[in-house]
Amino acid sequence: MASKSNYLLANNFNGLQHIGLPVTNIDHSREFYQQFGFQEVMAKEFSFGSGLAQVSMMERAGVILELYQLPGAERAAKGGPVDHIAFSVDDIDQAFAELKAAGMEIIEENAPMRLEFWERGCKFFTIRGPDGEKLEFNQIL
Repeated sequence: MASKSNYLLANNFNGLQHIGLPVTNIDHSREFYQQFGFQEVMAKEFSFGSGLAQVSMMERAGVILELYQLPGAERAAKGGPVDHIAFSVDDIDQAFAELKAAGMEIIEENAPMRLEFWERGCKFFTIRGPDGEKLEFNQIL
């Protein structure tokens, strides 16, 4: 096994940031997770494809669920019940350069991408794992 200093992102990885869940009714999903003590810590609308999408970050005990509802039929095209797992990094540009140099399959053409989520926004990019799973690397600015 490689030593920690040989791992990708050895000094630029802060653990799990959130789990992305595409939903069909964000209000219903928000209420469902509130029953378990999750509280909304961020909510936004953003342009996506043919309309507006909605996102709600729900947190409990350090676990963040990203509930998001896409417009119309676009939800069906996203895949299974868990869309992605996001990891937090200190420096998104450094993480991008390192993973690109390592030959990882980066999904977005213009990565890292910026979203006006959180107070000052965030930047992210996503890679494919060996079985097609999406792994997001995210820096809250």
